[in-house]
Amino acid sequence: MALMPVTESMFLIAESREHPMHVGGLQLFVPAGEAHDLADEMQRSFTSGEVHELFRKRPGRPVDVVGKIAWSRDTDIDFEYHVRRVVLPSPGRIRELFQFLSLNHSTPLDRYRPMWEVYIVEGLADGRVALYTKVHHSLVDGVSALKLMLNTLSEDPDDRTGVATWDPSLFRVKPDKPVPGVTERVGQGLALVGDLFDFAPAAARIGLRALRDEGAQLPLRAPRTMFNVPIGGARRFAAETWSIARMRTVAEGLDITINDVVLAMCAGALRGYLIDEDALPESPLIAMVPVSLRKPGDSSAGNSVTTILCNLGTDEADPLARLQRITRSTTRGKDMMRELNTLESLAFGAVTMLPLLFGPVPGFVRNTPPPFNVIISNVPGSPKDLYWNGAKLDGIYPASIVCDGMALNITVASNGDSLNFGLIGCRRSVPHLQRMLTHLEESLVELEKAVSTSA
Repeated sequence: MALMPVTESMFLIAESREHPMHVGGLQLFVPAGEAHDLADEMQRSFTSGEVHELFRKRPGRPVDVVGKIAWSRDTDIDFEYHVRRVVLPSPGRIRELFQFLSLNHSTPLDRYRPMWEVYIVEGLADGRVALYTKVHHSLVDGVSALKLMLNTLSEDPDDRTGVATWDPSLFRVKPDKPVPGVTERVGQGLALVGDLFDFAPAAARIGLRALRDEGAQLPLRAPRTMFNVPIGGARRFAAETWSIARMRTVAEGLDITINDVVLAMCAGALRGYLIDEDALPESPLIAMVPVSLRKPGDSSAGNSVTTILCNLGTDEADPLARLQRITRSTTRGKDMMRELNTLESLAFGAVTMLPLLFGPVPGFVRNTPPPFNVIISNVPGSPKDLYWNGAKLDGIYPASIVCDGMALNITVASNGDSLNFGLIGCRRSVPHLQRMLTHLEESLVELEKAVSTSA
């Protein structure tokens, strides 16, 4: 067995039936030929060949004790269990696809097996084939999950070498690693204890730095909203695509980044949605924004993410004033991160997320201030068209995690010339989630009008 670092075990510790801790993704492919032939090809490819060590890992047994601190390994993979093929009910609209994803994203992964599943989805009326994947967050973060999927694709539509995400050829580290001996296991245990002791002073240094940086956003200062409540286990998924060209025009016109445009779209949409629900607080909403710590060119798997907190300025009716608040907040957060070493950055992310671990404790969410109000992630994809054995990737829509005290998660992934927004919410706590998509469009239109007025 191999001991888990804290950045992996925390997702297993926090998980319950009502709070599954897996990240997911929906990919849509336009077949080069018949949809059924593409589905057949995917099934053949995904149910044969070798499997990388990452996709053989499962919690140690007993899963309720050892399985929260140590990994075990499956030598045989039951492909019939992990790779599933389904057909949507008629009429096969995107609506039926999203209903399928909403139901399946609500179900936790089996801890007695390697914690991943893949669904090949046929029956879409437009002839496309969908892939829905779910992988436990203790294995991968959102950035590495997307990179693993992109590694299976090619820029050449004539390439026919497409493989599964878990094919060992896609990984830098080869699967044949020796089983750790007693000495190495003791060393792993000491390293784990050392990490825990190092996190405390690192977190203290972060607090001092943040306090010195006037205006830096700290946890536990967000207003209470309808999103910051105990949640049930059922989920609802919604998604939509926007042109990067539209966002680039706004970014260049206002001298900001495309990521600033994404945050401003989300801020405007959240403000509009909460006004609809008569639930907009007087204080601005605070977003937790994950930041990857990977160096350029790093294609390794696992978790390497910290966070910054962003003031979304939702108390501002003027979109430009709201945008100014956002850019000032993200700039200060990034400046603080640049002063931290890797351990301090990870510690800040852990401290920011720590209150969510106590969410299942009765009364905790209702009687403590939220650490933040919503999670907004922007995961870079590829700027070029990509193909799997000739089938064009037509969209990537992330589906992430919600939990007690955090009923809404917005994740964005780029694909070619588009940005794809994936929204996941508690079915009970975030009613009419699809209305957020309308408000996102309205928010972008507001920013476009601001650019044309200031030109």
